[in-house]
Amino acid sequence: MVIVGAGEQAALAHEYFTRDSPHDVVAFCVDDSRLEADRFRGLPVVALSKLASVYPPDDHRAFVAISSTQLNRPRRRLYDAVKAAGYDCLSYVSTRAFVWPDVEIGENTFVFEHNVLQHGVRVGDNVILWSGNHIGHQTVIEDDCFIASHAVISGFCRVGRGAYLGVNCCVAENLQLAEDCVIGAGAVVVKSTAAREVYIGNPARPTGRDSFATMGVAEG
Repeated sequence: MVIVGAGEQAALAHEYFTRDSPHDVVAFCVDDSRLEADRFRGLPVVALSKLASVYPPDDHRAFVAISSTQLNRPRRRLYDAVKAAGYDCLSYVSTRAFVWPDVEIGENTFVFEHNVLQHGVRVGDNVILWSGNHIGHQTVIEDDCFIASHAVISGFCRVGRGAYLGVNCCVAENLQLAEDCVIGAGAVVVKSTAAREVYIGNPARPTGRDSFATMGVAEG
């Protein structure tokens, strides 16, 4: 497999895939404009434009390891580029996570240790679940979400695409978190949210700030 990225997130992915998966990482890949060194963590680094010729998609799979910056937009762009080049993207699920047998997890998703994913949970593509989260039964997490450590999401919730949930936040049951909303660290969400809003506090309340401006997402 090839890891797309050459920063801290890529280093973490390399560590976890190498030590806790059956996959063999053979190289890293970056945008052509970001190619600054030919090796990272002892492995070759190739430009994205050359990836398919050097590591063909018929023989390799990929994982895009980019941070959650800009509500996962850069990570989504690279994921789409890799998919367009013909690659299947792997997901990583820690062997130290509790995942009920009927849970569904999409592509290019990373589930760190000590997550609990209960019966009926569905997780989309390009999602990051940092360590120690609880995802309650029948909850759906849509594509491109980032959930920081020790968040509790109760049962029958839906987390909209591109949402960002801060560390130690709590979400009550049967709620809809709208796409691109940001839930601050420690916030306690007791009502469904609006798209592109930023919420803080207990109970969580909207700040009136646009999540795109807060997280540096470019329009269009």
